[in-house]
Amino acid sequence: MSDLTQESTKIQEYLDITVSNNPEEIIDRLSNLMAYLSRSGEMLAQAKKILRAKKTKEINKTIIAIAKASHLSASVQNALLDSICEEESYLVDWIDRINRTCTHQIDALRSLLSYEKEGMRLNKTGY
Repeated sequence: MSDLTQESTKIQEYLDITVSNNPEEIIDRLSNLMAYLSRSGEMLAQAKKILRAKKTKEINKTIIAIAKASHLSASVQNALLDSICEEESYLVDWIDRINRTCTHQIDALRSLLSYEKEGMRLNKTGY
């Protein structure tokens, strides 16, 4: 989990950088974002696997014992499980947002690149 957290921090820092209107920088950033999009998809699957494993472990260890003793409702059991798996759930949510942010930035950069290319065409500066 710590490896995923460190890698997520690295990608998040990249996503927080504002891009200029330089077409070469936009193309370079698009290439990087496509790689990050792919990687964050894999990271999301890994984080979900970690979360499921933690939930399974906690169901077997904690919740079944409490539920037997206290007859907890299903919603209370789920709330308890969510609180126990807070860090794992956060990581899943964060990586999901990173993945979606990559997608949105790719779309925005494509639009920006088209805008810059059209400006160059109109100014006849070439591209």
